[in-house]
Amino acid sequence: MAFLYNAWYVAAFSKEVTAQSPFSRMLLDRPVVLYRDGSGAAVALDDRCPHRFAPLSRGRVVDGALECPYHGLRFASTGKCIFNPHGDGRIPSAAGVRRYPTRERYGAIWIWPGNPELADAVPLREFGFLEPEQYFTGEGYLLTGANYQLSADNLLDLSHFQYLHPNTLGSDTLARGTLQSSDDGEKVWVCRQASAELLQPFVAQGFGVSPGKRADRELHVRWEPPGLLTVMVRVRETDAPPETTRVGMSAHWLTPETESSTHYFFALGLPREMGEEGRTLVQSSVEGLMAPFRDEDLPMLEAQQRAIGTRDFWAMAPVMLSIDAGAIRSRRIMERLIASDGAAFDTDLSGVLRGVAGRPDREVGP
Repeated sequence: MAFLYNAWYVAAFSKEVTAQSPFSRMLLDRPVVLYRDGSGAAVALDDRCPHRFAPLSRGRVVDGALECPYHGLRFASTGKCIFNPHGDGRIPSAAGVRRYPTRERYGAIWIWPGNPELADAVPLREFGFLEPEQYFTGEGYLLTGANYQLSADNLLDLSHFQYLHPNTLGSDTLARGTLQSSDDGEKVWVCRQASAELLQPFVAQGFGVSPGKRADRELHVRWEPPGLLTVMVRVRETDAPPETTRVGMSAHWLTPETESSTHYFFALGLPREMGEEGRTLVQSSVEGLMAPFRDEDLPMLEAQQRAIGTRDFWAMAPVMLSIDAGAIRSRRIMERLIASDGAAFDTDLSGVLRGVAGRPDREVGP
């Protein structure tokens, strides 16, 4: 499966990118350098000087411009070379690097790797529970040695909880719970429900369920292209009034590093009206959830990738079960979008310079 280029992807958490030094990350099989210009706006450029192809990420930020570590050429946030310290200082017309449109919201820097002329017309997906003014937020990150769609499959099929996470997230009751899935041609929804479930202590504590009490749990997963998932968990003690239901919301952003590796960004938010309890619970929840992600999900995904290798997923004739409905829907949607995308990384410098002539992208939010 190739990549969908005309889409917004998370490139980094906001805290990872500073004005003091450039930050390098491989995104969709392409080295990208990120930094902040003089105004603090996030900038994303190809991580390759056009002179001798040195990684710009090994350079430094000087007066809001990125200086090549090899010969000192400097590039503005537009990608245009603005300083040549050699000879008469003349700047060759071809001295430019590709600049990617960026936006910053939900504690993350988003990048548009496709046709830059289309970026302004496409809003970011909604993750309102991560707005820092209204919510306490926590973040986690993993680099997974597996294709991004395998990670999406994993999140759209939570039946694996009982088998991969038996001591942290799963239960026999949840494994037998009811399952529904649907899509509207662009988004996919999966819902798993369990009644009178004896929750694992970590889950029970997080949702305020008394020790030994059974609870009703609902797990709602929403997938949107290219790999943006929201998981909503609703829990209340069995037979308790509906108003006692507690809700947890988390974001799972999957950005391909390569065809066989994925940046997995995780973020969780709780209302600030919860006070100190909410602040503490956010951090403990991130720490508690990242452990099974890292120690149980990640090794399984990487084992799957090794088994698949470079072969096409469908060509291996996977046997499908009812629990795979959501994952199949998301894969079919991505295949359709990729087939009609028609975008690719523009390595033609004329395209770079056309982008350089435009205004810098400094927008925050969609």
